[in-house]
Amino acid sequence: MSEKSIWKYRLPFLILIVVALASLIPVEYANTIDPKHPIDHADTAWILIASALVLLMTPGLAFFYGGMVRYKNLVSTLLQSFFALGLVSVLWVVVGFSLAFGDSFHGLIGNPFTFAFFRNVGIAPNPAFAATIPFALFAMFQLKFAIITPALFTGGVAERVRFSSLMLFVCLFSILIYAPLAHWTWHPDGFLRKWGVLDFAGGTVVHISAGFAALSGAIFLGRRKGKIMHNQPTNIPYIMLGTGLLWFGWFGFNAGSALAADGLATSAFVNTNLASATAMLTWILADGALGHKRSAVGAAVGAVVGLVAITPAAGFVTVGQSIFIGFIASMVSYVAVKLKSKTNIDDTLDVFPCHGIGGIVGMILTGVFAKGVGLIYGDSTVFVHHLLALVIVSIFTFGGSYLLYLITDKILPMRVTEEQEEKGLDLTQHGEEATDMRSY
Repeated sequence: MSEKSIWKYRLPFLILIVVALASLIPVEYANTIDPKHPIDHADTAWILIASALVLLMTPGLAFFYGGMVRYKNLVSTLLQSFFALGLVSVLWVVVGFSLAFGDSFHGLIGNPFTFAFFRNVGIAPNPAFAATIPFALFAMFQLKFAIITPALFTGGVAERVRFSSLMLFVCLFSILIYAPLAHWTWHPDGFLRKWGVLDFAGGTVVHISAGFAALSGAIFLGRRKGKIMHNQPTNIPYIMLGTGLLWFGWFGFNAGSALAADGLATSAFVNTNLASATAMLTWILADGALGHKRSAVGAAVGAVVGLVAITPAAGFVTVGQSIFIGFIASMVSYVAVKLKSKTNIDDTLDVFPCHGIGGIVGMILTGVFAKGVGLIYGDSTVFVHHLLALVIVSIFTFGGSYLLYLITDKILPMRVTEEQEEKGLDLTQHGEEATDMRSY
């Protein structure tokens, strides 16, 4: 290995050492509670639980994705989701949270120094974001969304991406794509928020961004060796387990986004379950109507599509509307998956047809049905702003992600060699196998 190559691998470790040392610098924490904004113990207990539920979604996603790939890439696919728990957590505390929720610069991005290393982030509530829970808890709840977003798009580049390059890309994506989107949409001064764009729990920030990042990555890396477009799932029980964990965790994802233990959280909880259930049934019945076997994988994918689609709308729509959203999203994503198979794009695990398209359908229908302001209430303002925001977010996330793939590839080649791909990423990237056959 050349000296230049050695330093490519040493540099990330040196950066981590610098971050660890920098974390020793004393910072100020907001721990004095204003009597006007006391901590509500019920709200705090619920968001603590919700944060844990959302965290569980990433290991659930790892199983969901891992069960779908070829056996020789099972460990790699699991780790591509799981490693975000560590990488994004550190990045979020150092600078990510500040970029997303720090003092706004013209509604575009947060000041990276406002909350750097969680400066001014403590147990006291911050009324600008959540008036009844510790600000540190709000920050940690938002962290879980930042973690799962890059984990989601790894499904689009699975089975052929170099792990070290993916780590670098995730850092760049989290800072330059995710943080600005979160700021635009969820910061009180974000320009999309001021337009009235509604995203209750991340349909735009998480799923549309992940879908377009996966699409641009699939285009950038090209097809897998041998055009493996429809490989058999390695482990269907893993897929079902992952779906169950995702569905379970999604209650924290959506109902937790009410940031309180109240009726809004309850409404989001009910809508989340109904949309997912409807979407799952729709996918299964669509398979049967077209003469296909009703598969467990189809049921799992349909359920996830429903969860994705209801995410932006969960707190803004009625029970009946949540059923409709689940049905429409499932049908549109079902058609998108079938159409994708006729293209030259190798989005390994159909991230864009399911998460990207599901998020788009959910965003549009939120603009249609949102209580009091949706299109069906006679006011087109929010709906038009949703369409405009969709165009902006789509261009930003697809184009920005493609540019970041180019930059990453210049620093560390993104794609493994043909020999490594043939042998499998488990052995060539990690030196491990899912099962040690020598023990049998």
